[in-house]
Amino acid sequence: MKRIVSAILLMAVLASAQQIKAIKFDGLIHLSSDIAKEIIGIHPGEPIDIEKVDEAIKRLFAQGYFKDIWVTEERGVLTFHFKEKPVISQISFVGYGENKKEELLSQLGLKKGDIYDEGKIEKAEAALRGMIEAEGYFDTVVETEVTPLENGSVKVEFLINKGENIIIKKLNLCGAEHFDQSEIESVMANREREFMGWMWGLNDGKVKIDQLKYEAPRIRDFYMRHGYLDAKVENPLLRVDFNQYRAILDFKIEEGSVYRVKDVEIDLLDPVIDVDLLKEDLRVDPGEVFNIDDLRKDMENIKEKIANLGYAYVRVIPDFKKDEQAHTAIVQYKIFPGKKVYIRDVIIAGNTRTLDRVVRREVFLAPGDTYNLTDLKDSKAALMRTGYFENVIIDERRVSEDKMDLVVNVKETQTGNIMLGGGYGSYDGFIINASINDRNVFGSGLSMGLSVDFSRYRSNFNFNITNPRIFDSDYSTGFNIYNSEYESYDYTEKRKGGSVTVGRQIARYWHAGLMYQYFDTQLTGMNTDYPDYDLYNDTTFATSAITPSLRFNNTDDYYLPRHGMIFGISAEYAGIGGDAKYNKNYMNFSIFHGMDDYLNYDLILRYKARLGAIPWDEKLPINEKFFMGGIRTVRGYQSGSISAKDDNGYLLGGKYTFSNSVEASIPLVEAAKMRLAFFFDYGMIGEDSFTEEKRAGTGAVIEWFSPMGPISLIFARPLMEKEGDQTSSFEFTMGTQF
Repeated sequence: MKRIVSAILLMAVLASAQQIKAIKFDGLIHLSSDIAKEIIGIHPGEPIDIEKVDEAIKRLFAQGYFKDIWVTEERGVLTFHFKEKPVISQISFVGYGENKKEELLSQLGLKKGDIYDEGKIEKAEAALRGMIEAEGYFDTVVETEVTPLENGSVKVEFLINKGENIIIKKLNLCGAEHFDQSEIESVMANREREFMGWMWGLNDGKVKIDQLKYEAPRIRDFYMRHGYLDAKVENPLLRVDFNQYRAILDFKIEEGSVYRVKDVEIDLLDPVIDVDLLKEDLRVDPGEVFNIDDLRKDMENIKEKIANLGYAYVRVIPDFKKDEQAHTAIVQYKIFPGKKVYIRDVIIAGNTRTLDRVVRREVFLAPGDTYNLTDLKDSKAALMRTGYFENVIIDERRVSEDKMDLVVNVKETQTGNIMLGGGYGSYDGFIINASINDRNVFGSGLSMGLSVDFSRYRSNFNFNITNPRIFDSDYSTGFNIYNSEYESYDYTEKRKGGSVTVGRQIARYWHAGLMYQYFDTQLTGMNTDYPDYDLYNDTTFATSAITPSLRFNNTDDYYLPRHGMIFGISAEYAGIGGDAKYNKNYMNFSIFHGMDDYLNYDLILRYKARLGAIPWDEKLPINEKFFMGGIRTVRGYQSGSISAKDDNGYLLGGKYTFSNSVEASIPLVEAAKMRLAFFFDYGMIGEDSFTEEKRAGTGAVIEWFSPMGPISLIFARPLMEKEGDQTSSFEFTMGTQF
């Protein structure tokens, strides 16, 4: 602005009521001349007006692009001269954040190519200090060094001194009599430092300044979960010794008395539902100690039951009638249903590749339908189960008192790739893989894959195509052909054939299928002392089989479920033509439970079980028996290396097998979409019963959503190992569910 005054004075001398013949702009880069003309609001033919020129300069400055603006006039030609602010071409962090630069820039709202603005840089400095202080560092200093570059741009360097951590050496919970300090600390972010708190898994006692304001409500909530309705917790007092960077954290607590529930009353403003139905399954029970968590779950349960009748804007308000002498409380739920709401339209947004109809067919609400909260939640889960989307948000957009639009915002994920790569397996060694696959071909929902694999003991060609929703109906179909050769421990198996599958969605979470497969198998390379050598060696036999199946899946995500269950059962009947004759049955079960609501931490617990049985066989090839070990059964042992053995050490396989695993998955590097899971596997296998051979394994898995798809890096250690077992310490998988 330093030249504005002089420019206006000059204009005053030159104006003399002249008319503007033309308007020119000199030095514009970020604005076009047309836009600049619209901003100034001055036009040729008008007399020169000093006040209008002054306002025009102010409006141009407000765009934020300019360091200086001045105006000259010559023979009726009005020229606006600009000196633009430089562009930021380089941004760096020194002393903090070097390894998470992109994450920091996103949080600060900065990027290369932005106009250099001192105000924005000052806000970024303040935001950086806030982030670092939230991690427990005090006296943090953030300075900015700006270096002009030869091309006219600037380099911005944030110089950061993180300061010092303040450690809570003592936590005082004054007035807490009925609970141990450790019990109350379990709900707090700021805790007293433990002995050797620097070790992983122990509390280091660092002050989290941004969490201090939430600690009193957390402690009161803890008491409310144990019936202390009158509990009071004052805001904390943090006393800091800045010489030693140590602190004492004080809370004053008035516990009060424990209240029991005397009765539960429901006050329904409009009789839209039977009150007795609302009272079913309530967690707050008369006679029990009051628990605020039960109250919240009851409120959500009541809300969902009424919202499922179309009352989208139902309000459930809790109230208490306390008897302070008897220490009892009557819990009241006041319910205001509002009006019944109908869906006016379903709008699909965010999909650049996936067709609208592919999204819409997974949404259980359509225009004209009555609003239903359960249908809304299930629609989001169904969309996530497809594996086409990284995230789904369904916004409820109210358009009138009784109508709403549903806006289905999807964020697509990578569903296909062309890959020439490799891997490693405990038995196969290094694996070379070439594949083209896509779970969502051209956004149609069609799945197609072509792959070729080579390793030390395996070669495989596979082509498959699946349509999960034929013409957007409840019917599905699939086709698969393959040709493989596999050198097992005792023989070489060559197999070629194919399969055709048809299926139908029979309920929201249930799918029934029927597969027919036909393949030829040849076993070669057996030693002469192998059991039934004359029956198997260098023999080709055909298998013709049908497999009916039933599957249940209500999980909330395809690759990384946090909630829900998967259950599947199938029965393979071989003998419809061909040589092999047997019945092989499978059952699998998986359950997923995210602990974020309970621990405020993204811990996922998983339990997975697999059972197989061959109750009848007339002609059962050795390679159709069960073998245990490897990624899908018991990790820590080479794939298919566990079963009963004969006196010569040959694997005999089994007709009965059961394996299960318990897993706990936690975030590792969130910016890189990496997690760390710990597991324990246990399995059994036998010829006549499940318990003839037993093995276990434990270890850790790095779960990574890589640019090529989900990858699991498995580090395992065998347990219950026996002499002669073939163990494995490392394997990995790609493209499978975590």
